[in-house]
Amino acid sequence: MNPSVTTSPFTFEYPRVLTIAGSDSGGGAGIQADLKTFSALGCFGMCAITALTAQNTQGVRAIHAVPTEMLRQQIDAVVEDMGVHAVKVGMLHSAEAVATVAGAIDRHQLPHVVLDPVMVATSGAVLIEQPAVQALIAQLFGRVALVTPNLDEAALLVGRPLATQVDMERAASDLLAMGAHAVLVKGGHLAGDMVHDLLATRNGLRHWMHAPRIASANTHGTGCTLSSAIAAHLALGAGLKDAAESACAYVRGALEHGAAARTGHGSGPLNHGFAPLSMRRQPLRN
Repeated sequence: MNPSVTTSPFTFEYPRVLTIAGSDSGGGAGIQADLKTFSALGCFGMCAITALTAQNTQGVRAIHAVPTEMLRQQIDAVVEDMGVHAVKVGMLHSAEAVATVAGAIDRHQLPHVVLDPVMVATSGAVLIEQPAVQALIAQLFGRVALVTPNLDEAALLVGRPLATQVDMERAASDLLAMGAHAVLVKGGHLAGDMVHDLLATRNGLRHWMHAPRIASANTHGTGCTLSSAIAAHLALGAGLKDAAESACAYVRGALEHGAAARTGHGSGPLNHGFAPLSMRRQPLRN
């Protein structure tokens, strides 16, 4: 045997998920929630920060956008060395940030990209510049696997209020017509004792997910957590429908187990670590 030839000591890899999103200094939403979610679901999380926010459970005090060149460098550094199995895209404050992410998706052929179009915080703070809204539609809808707007975000995107499940169905069709391959319209803001979420795809799938509403004041970061959980399950090999259902179940568990905790004086965070999984081992890929 040639002594110069050595056998690789590596026998497996972790499913790796990249979040491209804003930082929440309060730890309940943004990249902090995403990384906690990835870890809880057995994935290795990485991040590219789009903006720094000064916020807590009561609201957003300030936003500082990361220069787009720095954003590009973060994405390239992670992808070129470590690679990714799925991506979650969250807060993109400007049209320039949107273009930077779109370029990275094309440049690296990023797989299983989930776009959470973060526009307005729970406190009512606006988190996106108006030109970025149209840039999201034009440059990202057609490049991602799934778009996950809540009711307010979907209403902003389609230009009309949404108050019923019929409204949600029409909005989903409109968002698909705008170029999205698939959308998950989240109905948590509808009145009633049940929560209704609609997964719709271009191939005609219309899948409703219904669940009893969980009474909790601790809902900060719910949308971030859901989209990152979907990305994690896609990285683990699930199909889109199964990934959405599993992610909804995870969020429900995080809400239930965090409902009685007091963290701050406003809308507190979920309990992301209520049932953490060990890091999943996958066969090495070439």
